Amino acid sequence: MRFSLLAATLLAASAIPASAQQMTAPQYPETRRGDVVETQFGEEIADPYRWLEDDVRNNPEVAAWVEAQNALTDAYLEQLPARDWFRERIGELTDYARFGVPVERGGRYFYTANSGLQNQSPLYVRDGLDGEPRVLLDPNGWAGDGATALGGWVPSPDGSKLLYSVQDGGTDWRIIRVMDVATGAILSDEIRWSKFSGHAWASDDEFIYSRFPEPAAGEDFQALNYNHQVYVHRLGTPQADDQLLYATPDHPEANHGAGVTDDHRWALVTSSTGTDARYEVHAIDLAQRDRVVPLVTGFEHSWSAIDSIGSTLYFITNMDAPLYRIVSIDMDNLAAGWTEVIPQRDQPIAGASLIGGRLIVEYLEDASSRAYVHALDGSLVREIEFAGLGSAGGFGGSPDSDETFYSFSSFNRPATVYRYDVATGESTVFAAPEVSFDPDHFTVEQRFYASRDGTRVPMFVVRRADIAASGQAVPTLLYGYGGFDISLTPGFSASRLAWLEAGGAYVVANIRGGGEYGRAWHDGGRRANKQNVFDDFIAAGEFLIAEGITPAGGLAIQGGSNGGLLVGAVVNQRPDLFAAGNAAVGVMDMLRFDRFTAGRYWVDDYGYPDREEDWRILRAYSPYHNIHAGTAYPALLVTTADTDDRVVPGHSFKYTAALQAVDLGERPHLIRIETRAGHGSGKPTDKAIAEAADVLAFLAYWTGLQPAE
Repeated sequence: MRFSLLAATLLAASAIPASAQQMTAPQYPETRRGDVVETQFGEEIADPYRWLEDDVRNNPEVAAWVEAQNALTDAYLEQLPARDWFRERIGELTDYARFGVPVERGGRYFYTANSGLQNQSPLYVRDGLDGEPRVLLDPNGWAGDGATALGGWVPSPDGSKLLYSVQDGGTDWRIIRVMDVATGAILSDEIRWSKFSGHAWASDDEFIYSRFPEPAAGEDFQALNYNHQVYVHRLGTPQADDQLLYATPDHPEANHGAGVTDDHRWALVTSSTGTDARYEVHAIDLAQRDRVVPLVTGFEHSWSAIDSIGSTLYFITNMDAPLYRIVSIDMDNLAAGWTEVIPQRDQPIAGASLIGGRLIVEYLEDASSRAYVHALDGSLVREIEFAGLGSAGGFGGSPDSDETFYSFSSFNRPATVYRYDVATGESTVFAAPEVSFDPDHFTVEQRFYASRDGTRVPMFVVRRADIAASGQAVPTLLYGYGGFDISLTPGFSASRLAWLEAGGAYVVANIRGGGEYGRAWHDGGRRANKQNVFDDFIAAGEFLIAEGITPAGGLAIQGGSNGGLLVGAVVNQRPDLFAAGNAAVGVMDMLRFDRFTAGRYWVDDYGYPDREEDWRILRAYSPYHNIHAGTAYPALLVTTADTDDRVVPGHSFKYTAALQAVDLGERPHLIRIETRAGHGSGKPTDKAIAEAADVLAFLAYWTGLQPAE
């Protein structure tokens, strides 16, 4: 049986769908091949497209290459028969009113809301829960192309002012500003060169933020980020006068994020040196700012501050608890050390908050949300009931308030926002979406499959109910990530629903490298264990074919960022298994990822390219370095953006040039490069719809999915 399945897969993958034979084959633009060859650990490594690493804004040759590639891709995408259908249907499915989770301060309620197709979601405020909502900030007027977005925001403790950040063109850089809530006036305060920063009010007229030094001219989007520092800004003063609150000049690689306890007694600075959940924590007395109390040192474990009640601080940690536990410490009796409040259980803790003198603790149970209310002594009060498999988020608020808000969503249900009364346990709807489809027409099920080494891996399978009932094998879009302790949980997407309506199946594989099962699951898919991630994803594809969910030759794959790396790696390792793929904003050159912007942080998951043991592992799966000429590859659409300063677009540029330079069969290998966009956040709705339609039409074409007109 195993032989016959493999044979069928090989035959199907080598065939071109009948519908695809009508397409005009792309003629790739010529890409200059450079002569860069470097000897690394005894091996000569050619990097002929290194010149494509340059910023498109500063290198006319790179700009011309981008223009030529986009022209080719646009002409090809225009031929796709389902492109208009996907664009129209995704637009229709996106066109519903949706709401963010409210934040209450000083009797005012702040929340985002989008009427449907607005490029950016305005921020609203109500005076009282039942007050008339009014627009506080509308980023839709900030730029003609809709690509300037509202970033993070937080009201002052008394609700009189709003601290917010502006994100332009998708960059990770933020500009921080302040608004008077009553009048809508924008104050004179402006903070530049903030990145990877929280926003926290130290008082009603001071706030805390993190920033990097201003980069050299022309290096905004490529230079490595070092010397992160925490500052305090007093309203009405210039940024140059801001008080340095915390920095580590002897350790310029460290990042520092600061939060403030609800009583505004302590600023809690959490420091990291990479993406791993290994932190140091220092408490700074806001009344005596030169008093810095080291609570956690050594970068050994995860520590996440919850809040404080009186002199007691509460934290989530995986110290002596791979699935996390909750502990506390008395700041007036530090010698007593840490006290366990809620021990680890069989599911990992995903978050916790202090509301109304209770601890609300969120868990992941097989990648789906569960939440429980506990007393401060750790005893269980009750479970918060959710409507099936899905994802909950929110639960913010104050330790002295009985009120909190949360959202709940699933693959077939957009987020509904609830108000939760901690004292009574009652959830009431704050805002529910009205959508143009029936959620019950779609099924969400969870299945488990065995990876190459026998590890049991979960996946979510989403289909139209009639297709699931019939057992029909249909073209399937398989999505994965597998890294950085990030868990993939059920969530709604209008574009994914359009794929389902067209008759396809959508599957999320919760592969190793994520945080679905705590530290061991993450460790099982990083550094020397990274191949497990690819094995898990390949095994997911084989399972979907063996179970008759998708036909051989009908499997498409998709992933973004670290998931883009995933797509590139598994296509190199098993090109026969997949019909088509979308590698979005991916990390494609594993030998040079640490040379740009935030790339240096990723060594925790990937290893160090300058260390031979790590280098050999990276060399073995790097997408750019392992393309197999003379092998029939799936159809590939690479997507990136010119302002991506998280994973610089040079990764995708070089990878695409390498794909196009060799014979990989008859299927196309194209790149779509968005302008005035970044790694994903802040992308305007119209650009998101257009990109999703292009990608899904491409994947549908090469898997044989044909939406009914």
